[in-house]
Amino acid sequence: MQLIEKELSWLSFNERVLQEAADVNVPIIERVRFLGIYSSNLDEFFRVRVADLHRRLRLEQLGKVEPKGMSAENLLHLVNEKVQTLADRFNDIHIDVIKGLARRNIFLINNDQLNEKEGGWLRKYFRDEVLHHITPILVNENTKLASVMNDEDAYLMCALKKGTSVQYALLEIPSDKTNRFIQLPRIKGQRRKPIIVLDNAIRYCVDDIFDGFIDFDSTEMFAVKVTRDADYDLERDVELSLLEKMSQGIKQRDTNRPVRLVYDEMMPDYMFDFMCENLGLQPDAETTASGRYRNFKDFINFPNVGPRYLENEKLSALNSHQFDSASNVFEAISKEDILLHYPYYKFRYLTDFVRAASFDPAVKQIQVTVYRVANNSQILKSLIEAVKNGKKVIVIVELSARFDEEANIEWARELTEAGVVVEFGVASLKCHAKIIHVVREEEGEEVAYGYISTGNLNEKTARIYTDFGLFTKRPEITEELDKVFDFIINPYKNFKFKHLQVSPNYSRDPINQLIDDEIEAARNGNRAEIFLKVNNLVDEGLSNKLYEASQAGVKIRLIVRGMCNILAGIPGVSDNIKIISIVDRYLEHARVSLFYAGGKRKMFLTSADWMTRNIDHRIEVGCPILDKNVRKLIKDQLDLQWRDNTKARALDPEQANQYVTRGNRKKIRSQMAIYDYLKQLERSRERQA
Repeated sequence: MQLIEKELSWLSFNERVLQEAADVNVPIIERVRFLGIYSSNLDEFFRVRVADLHRRLRLEQLGKVEPKGMSAENLLHLVNEKVQTLADRFNDIHIDVIKGLARRNIFLINNDQLNEKEGGWLRKYFRDEVLHHITPILVNENTKLASVMNDEDAYLMCALKKGTSVQYALLEIPSDKTNRFIQLPRIKGQRRKPIIVLDNAIRYCVDDIFDGFIDFDSTEMFAVKVTRDADYDLERDVELSLLEKMSQGIKQRDTNRPVRLVYDEMMPDYMFDFMCENLGLQPDAETTASGRYRNFKDFINFPNVGPRYLENEKLSALNSHQFDSASNVFEAISKEDILLHYPYYKFRYLTDFVRAASFDPAVKQIQVTVYRVANNSQILKSLIEAVKNGKKVIVIVELSARFDEEANIEWARELTEAGVVVEFGVASLKCHAKIIHVVREEEGEEVAYGYISTGNLNEKTARIYTDFGLFTKRPEITEELDKVFDFIINPYKNFKFKHLQVSPNYSRDPINQLIDDEIEAARNGNRAEIFLKVNNLVDEGLSNKLYEASQAGVKIRLIVRGMCNILAGIPGVSDNIKIISIVDRYLEHARVSLFYAGGKRKMFLTSADWMTRNIDHRIEVGCPILDKNVRKLIKDQLDLQWRDNTKARALDPEQANQYVTRGNRKKIRSQMAIYDYLKQLERSRERQA
């Protein structure tokens, strides 16, 4: 059956991010930041997905693989067309946003707009704070730009002209060492708040860099950035530890071939041609013309120098009465299953859970999986303290969490040195599960506590990602959590799971069976429904299974933030499928599936998206929601999202990203509605106490 290519679907998702930057109802500072999010997303898209397409293209050209669906060549052509269309739209929105800032007395000025006083102040600032971070790379016939340009950095390509001769120089913009946004002194009595981007400060002060070293009459400077293939191979040397192999693999990424050059559209042809030839890139297929600034992802941190209303109102994270009313976390979980929805709730309840386990004399063992954690992770620090308190601590560290490899390598070393038992999981399988298992002695018996989440154990991302976290003492769940850790450490053993959906061997069949049960119910004339919320839905087998369910009469509702290869509403194929996507101030990250199941309403939280990699090639854990109150709590929030008529887009076969029409219905912005719902719930719990 017809499916949308996942790369095109991903670009459609990033277009939804760009829509937020274009939305005049979004506070102006947040619009600037959405431009940064869009740019950051696109960088990763090229580093991972477009790089993979280039590899597929080379294999197809060599006749080593046959195209599956659309050929890599045709798909790359469509991708590049869409990227350029979105780049043009990005530039228009950027101009509109700059004007919007100016209307609020925030002026993002360039080097040609500085007055004399501002210029003098900037030169002094540049010499004191910036100049020592800049070392030009003088480009000659022997310079290989691909080997000197870092993937993560933006540069200014500079042409120093003397008569008819040109000396090229490459200047790295040191935004990781000094502020990208320089606030210039305000003139007393004026409301004007000028900001200059570091790039433009370098343009203004370029004489301070080269005078006395190179003789030139004039300069031309244009922003450039390369994106590299983010894939890498691990060394096969058996004498190397996994840590050493990973370290070498990451270094290899730095020298992988460029897959894209993004450049200032005002760059003259002579400089553009020189760069393409030097980098070995095709001018049309592997380049993107854009605006004046590169590494726009830095704009995610654009400062608000104006009133607070120019950015989103800060929402105070909620307290949990279930935890606060108990003497300790273990007593609270012993009373009932507890569900927290971040960032609406304080993340400290999770860090308190691990911290309490680290010193509680009754706790004997703690097991944790680590995929992505905060730089200053309180959870991992508590685990180190747990070892000092005589606990047995086992941590599964995923070394190949893309772009977090170096941080995880360092954590693995620190944990090992502290006495934590560090395991690296199953070879060739990423451990993407987000679980904790704590064993405690109570009345002479060992009792286990578990935590299963849809998101990482990360204090930083928990402030901006929406995720569910379930605390439970149910033995049917905790016993199987213990088996998951055993499976990760001893994959040669044979395990069976009755309750948990555990990838790679114990999730696809259970999911298919749940869908089959709905199909059978529909064919028998009974009520049959599936309600699914995921980040991505692109597994061909599961997508076709949903098509089959739709044709049988199963009512299917899908909330998909990112990629979705299903075409909804096609007569005779997907009439019963409706899909929406929500992009708002928080990143929708929770993964939930709900099946009517003859009225039993079987519900699962999981770390896995419906992607082949998650189902078949990773270690993931899905957990059934056995508490009816927790099921209702999740279902109520899913229903609020389904009724969103402010930030929800309908995903149709044309991928037009049209907002869900409101009609005469009450305005619902689901993220705010969920916050209000949970706030009222906590007030109700306090009144009933």
